[in-house]
Amino acid sequence: MIIDPSAFRQFEHKGWQEIASRYDRGFASVTTQSVTPLLDAARVAKGARVLDVACGPGYAAAAAAARGAIATGVDFSSEMVAEARGRYPGIEFLEGDAEQLAFSNSNFDAVVLNFGMLHLARPEQALAEAYRLLRPGGRVAFTVWDTPDKAIGFGIVLSAIQKYGDLNVVIPPGPPFFRFSDDEESRRSLSAAGFVNIAVTRIPQIWHLPSPETLFDVMYNGSVRNAALLRAQKPDALEAIRLAIRQAVIEYGNTLPMPAVLAAGERH
Repeated sequence: MIIDPSAFRQFEHKGWQEIASRYDRGFASVTTQSVTPLLDAARVAKGARVLDVACGPGYAAAAAAARGAIATGVDFSSEMVAEARGRYPGIEFLEGDAEQLAFSNSNFDAVVLNFGMLHLARPEQALAEAYRLLRPGGRVAFTVWDTPDKAIGFGIVLSAIQKYGDLNVVIPPGPPFFRFSDDEESRRSLSAAGFVNIAVTRIPQIWHLPSPETLFDVMYNGSVRNAALLRAQKPDALEAIRLAIRQAVIEYGNTLPMPAVLAAGERH
């Protein structure tokens, strides 16, 4: 599969511009569960200069600031930046590209990406940028979803599409969504960027859904790649997919295991 980084970036950017205001009502209740272990892995403490890359509504930056850190958030979506500024007016949030950031070298003690790696055309370039921005001894940490057999929400959706629809519909191709769910790939990528003292762990998380319809609604209205996959299905297939997702959520009692992979490393 040939990936056009520019086309994938435009696809993701357009998607997040459109759904920024809906994120907090969708994935936030589960993605925020990763924030504390993410900051712990980056050793964020009082006085540390912290950069929250692909910051979304600013949850990690806000949590870092609550620890007494000097936090800055950056996101390529102006709508997401507006969301973050509205929620946390005392924190600096800027528009910027994770793969080419407008900060000087060795400017931060910690760089964190809470699920941001999933949405980048060139995630390895984002790690190279993190290395450049960190002072010696500074730390990077990122989270991604675990594989769909463990992050059950994704497993339910992908299984329903596979059974009733078409997983091969045409959407702008990007890096494999679960690339960094593999421990060795996360380690390899961090090492290739120059990081040492690398650790990869799991964060157990539970997504408590308010109704059996929520999972489909969030994926359809509050995501980018998965939404595009669903929207590309034929109407009759989409309805079968929706019903299958609803039934699966009922079988899980509206409570889905959604573990995250947490990877961290240190600038040499």
